[in-house]
Amino acid sequence: MTRRTNPTAGLHRAATSGAAFPPPGAWFPAGGLPSPRRWFGPAEGAVPLADGGALVAGGALADGVPTAETLLYDPVATTWTGTGPLGTARHSHSGTVLADGTVLVAGGIGTSGSPAAGPLASAEVYDPATGVWTPTAGDMTTARSLHAATLLADGRVLVTGGAGDRAPRAPGRSLFSAELFDPATGEWTPAAPMTDSRLAHPQVPLQDGRVLAAGGRRSIGRDRGIGQGFCELYDPEADAWTRTGSLAAARAGHQATLLADGTVLVTGGDSPGIRFERGFMPFSQWRTERYDPATGAWTAGENMPEGRTCHRAVALPSGQVLVLGGTDSATRDTGYASAALYDPLTRGWTATGGMATNRYLCTATPLPDGSVLATGGTVRSGRATTAPGKDVLTATTEVFWI
Repeated sequence: MTRRTNPTAGLHRAATSGAAFPPPGAWFPAGGLPSPRRWFGPAEGAVPLADGGALVAGGALADGVPTAETLLYDPVATTWTGTGPLGTARHSHSGTVLADGTVLVAGGIGTSGSPAAGPLASAEVYDPATGVWTPTAGDMTTARSLHAATLLADGRVLVTGGAGDRAPRAPGRSLFSAELFDPATGEWTPAAPMTDSRLAHPQVPLQDGRVLAAGGRRSIGRDRGIGQGFCELYDPEADAWTRTGSLAAARAGHQATLLADGTVLVTGGDSPGIRFERGFMPFSQWRTERYDPATGAWTAGENMPEGRTCHRAVALPSGQVLVLGGTDSATRDTGYASAALYDPLTRGWTATGGMATNRYLCTATPLPDGSVLATGGTVRSGRATTAPGKDVLTATTEVFWI
């Protein structure tokens, strides 16, 4: 495997040439959002734009209230500015950059953070040239939140699983269903359903055009969910799912990252299961696993320096993987400020500079200049807060310099 190089000039570097600047492997502040927020879903949060910046659409404010606010990150000024708002406030949705540079946002929760809040079927597309959101020609075939979304090689978007309709005081049931969005028509059509239901699952487009769904959470009762190790592959040409090797450790809240050699690295997560309410949650995973599409098998990887869940993992232009933030599933009381780099060539982990703000349920966005933008998230919750049930969120953002 050869290391990749950054193909674009660094906008942050160009904007700050001659100024005091942190060394590679360090974080620097990048302004702040107008209000604190967090992102529950694996496919929501900030997305990179062709101009070198990033777009944040929606998210959960304090007490789980969704917002319609949309913000643009300027990598030269390192500031956020408002742009056209979403037509519908939402969190736990998906955000996908389409082939033409527009951004698709789909589903999510569109009411308050109440346990009885239901998922959305609506979707809308943002045009960076106009700053306007436009509803898609039709709604999704199934209302869903905490789902996965992947841009396919042919320009369509595959959406899978997620949480469906909720009963009172219950989390949404995990879904088997999948569907496809066609940007040419703006319409949604059903795709072959997955062979198992799952929500909050990472989904990775492989180099051969197939898509890997790895683990995730499956609802098993009114107030319970459990991590799973079951994995499957979607073939867009055949519109079919096939089972593949299972993770050695069942996981939810983990990350899956495509490496330069075509294998997939899975990090962290809750294991083996969690209760949504009033239950004990086991410690987070520090063990990693790697998937080989050629064999369909997972093998044990190198242990992370520490276990973490609800973190973020980003592939860097060098071929390394940056893992940042997260928390421990035993309590989820505090977020982590720590970050670590995984090197697929040496198969080792090294600690790197920590963030100024500890956070989980944040978003981490790879920017075109090779840097990584960390935004928002939960700082403290539960017993670490001064008021029970009042989680402390952050509006801070910072950039990892490479």
